[in-house]
Amino acid sequence: MTNEGAPTPRRIVKDLPITRLLPNMLTLLSLCSGLTGLRFALQEQWEHAVLAIVIASVFDVLDGRVARMLNIASKFGAELDSLSDAISFGVAPGFIMYEWALKDAGGIGWIAVLVFAACGALRLARFNTMLEDHDIPVWAKRYFTGVPAPAGASLGLLPLAFVLEFGDAARLPATVYALWMIVVGGLMVSQLPTFALKGWRIVPAWVAPIFVGAVAFIAGLITNTWLTLSGAGALYALCLPLSWYSYRARAKAEKEI
Repeated sequence: MTNEGAPTPRRIVKDLPITRLLPNMLTLLSLCSGLTGLRFALQEQWEHAVLAIVIASVFDVLDGRVARMLNIASKFGAELDSLSDAISFGVAPGFIMYEWALKDAGGIGWIAVLVFAACGALRLARFNTMLEDHDIPVWAKRYFTGVPAPAGASLGLLPLAFVLEFGDAARLPATVYALWMIVVGGLMVSQLPTFALKGWRIVPAWVAPIFVGAVAFIAGLITNTWLTLSGAGALYALCLPLSWYSYRARAKAEKEI
């Protein structure tokens, strides 16, 4: 007896809980926010363009945190996150700066945009490959290699934030901005160790001061957005030598053990 003509058993597909979609939804919101920054740049709405990249950074931080908290990180989510970051933090900031000032620098202005975007993509590709390296010491996970893409986007837009706060008196020649974008791009693909907050642990005595600082930062964003963003970007740039020194000291201590 054969089973010819018998119906093929249906493959049972389990319903997915909505929480499994949340990280990817946040990633797509980050992508949409970065693309919206391009739209605002074309309309010369510079304040909105910068804020769109800031909002994209917030969504980018949240998607990874949510995925780890819910223990639903996936290869698909990691690839989607990288593609989103390449656009929101590589292409969009460079284009915004080009529309704002770099086009006045001629060819070097467009070269700066290309270098910045390429460095952002290379930085993300390297980050993905390093995730598969299981030989990295636990303490080294407290550091990124190179400036992360969202931080690189913030540094790239820092001159624009300065001008929005201090006016045209803070404006520099377009060539200077082009060189700045190239330098920031180089920092993203460099071997410079930079702090990764996800790897740090907070002692109980610092919990309350950190909450107070977070509230003060949010209040500053609301009351004086551009001064707060300019100060945060400048403070991060000043912390880069400190992160290098901290990494070197820790690596030296580990070798002596």
